[in-house]
Amino acid sequence: MSLFQSVKLITCILPKGIAVTLNDKLMHDKGINTGNINNARGVGHINFQGSLRVGDEAEREIFSVVVRADQADEIFEYIYESAEIDRPHGGIIYQQALHQSSEFVLPDVPEEREQE
Repeated sequence: MSLFQSVKLITCILPKGIAVTLNDKLMHDKGINTGNINNARGVGHINFQGSLRVGDEAEREIFSVVVRADQADEIFEYIYESAEIDRPHGGIIYQQALHQSSEFVLPDVPEEREQE
């Protein structure tokens, strides 16, 4: 197991239904297959209709991915644009340095064959 010393964690809090597509885009376009998706509930100050209502909850997805520090800004921008975070209620994104991280490698598994 190899350790990476210079890595960053990019985390997004997104509206429900965006994270899976974002993860697929990262794998297809950037070759990154280490995204993690968690579900959450959130309460904001203003709901989608623009009125203040205490206690209104909305489902959210928390998407996080660990990337090398030298590619973090590029991936951050790619995620920002792909997830449309700049639109109203589009979510938030931030990154932080990690002390170290271990490499994630998918095993080479032969394809399953249908049994007759």
